[in-house]
Amino acid sequence: MKVGVLALQGDVPEHLRALGKVVPGTRVVAVRRPADLGQVDTLFLPGGESTTIARLIGDAGLWQPLASRLAEGFPVLATCAGFILLARDLAPGSSGQDPPTFKVMDVRLRRNDYGTQRESFEAPVSVDGLKGGPFPGVFIRAPRILAIGASAKPLAWRGDEVVGVRDGAVWGVTFHPELSDDLRLHRKFLESHARPR
Repeated sequence: MKVGVLALQGDVPEHLRALGKVVPGTRVVAVRRPADLGQVDTLFLPGGESTTIARLIGDAGLWQPLASRLAEGFPVLATCAGFILLARDLAPGSSGQDPPTFKVMDVRLRRNDYGTQRESFEAPVSVDGLKGGPFPGVFIRAPRILAIGASAKPLAWRGDEVVGVRDGAVWGVTFHPELSDDLRLHRKFLESHARPR
């Protein structure tokens, strides 16, 4: 099994570090070009700046290859900005022009809906099937889930609010598991969706 992290912008080192603790380091690939994408069995889309990541995906020639793999059921865990890039629909926000998306998750999101960087916060999150108590959710300029369509299922909650969903092999969360020291979500995703070669 080889695990990829889209390594164009954002919380790339944090995901690589977390995954290095979960799987052998030789099995973790920093994905920067189509050839890298072709090596991996699953992918992590990091948090960062969604419009910048979208532009860099296009510049790297990764948009169509990634879209094709997503259409084939490619397992992806997307956090914060990465989640935005997979949403079916984005509600207009106050932070400017929204990026294009791959439209593979049946959800409607609004970017930065919890406020600016200064309104960032940590809160306990319950994750479906995750043992060991609440997960430490780190919310930084997080998107908010406004609607969940028929093919998407709630995955994580902050109180009564859904903060994560899954749609087939694709998971999206509005928080940053890579910024905590808790490896349970990375591990659970890989156990659930990674495909051995």
